[in-house]
Amino acid sequence: MKITFYGHACLGIEVNDINILVDPFISANKNASHINIDTLKADYILLTHAHQDHILDAEAIAKRTNAVIVSNFEVANFYETKGLEVHPMNHGGSWDFEFGTVKYVNAIHTSSFPDGSYGGQPGGFVIEGEHKNIYIAGDTALTMDMKLIPLRTKLDLAILPIGDNFTMGIDDAITASDFVECDKVLGYHFDTFGYIEIDHEEAKRKFFDKNKDLMLLEIGESIEL
Repeated sequence: MKITFYGHACLGIEVNDINILVDPFISANKNASHINIDTLKADYILLTHAHQDHILDAEAIAKRTNAVIVSNFEVANFYETKGLEVHPMNHGGSWDFEFGTVKYVNAIHTSSFPDGSYGGQPGGFVIEGEHKNIYIAGDTALTMDMKLIPLRTKLDLAILPIGDNFTMGIDDAITASDFVECDKVLGYHFDTFGYIEIDHEEAKRKFFDKNKDLMLLEIGESIEL
């Protein structure tokens, strides 16, 4: 499993030649100006919720690649009316895709489309691959529901928002990693806007002091599990 960080909360995940894109917000992110969305591969696009900073480039990429958009019912229905292929989900549900099993899990946040219309309830994704399991939290506060995840799935990586203000910050993300029983964390949803700028070294130190590994990738950088 190869995971590439495209800035903000956007990830590329490659599993056995299947390409998954998560929450594509690239073209309006000045920090990701070197990423060309027209070159990104996507067989599936996973959307955690309807906010613009998570869906901005989804339609354009899906039209070019014929990707299947996977999200909550309301978000999926929105894109289906545009003629795109979708797979609707809701909290607690799982589905076996060709790249692994996806479970849509709870997130504490809001969800509305840029025009203010209802975007369903926000969520995160647990992906159980053939060899590795990951948790993509989406935009969320710290929640006790995270403790349910390790009851079913042993995680190899937790991808957690750390920018604070709109989501949980560093300290709550450390607690979240305890709740999901995963000490290997990829941080995201930070630095894009003034509200969510963080001190990278302090963040890494706080995780290190708790015997945890916080990875902060450069935009375009990848890791392999």
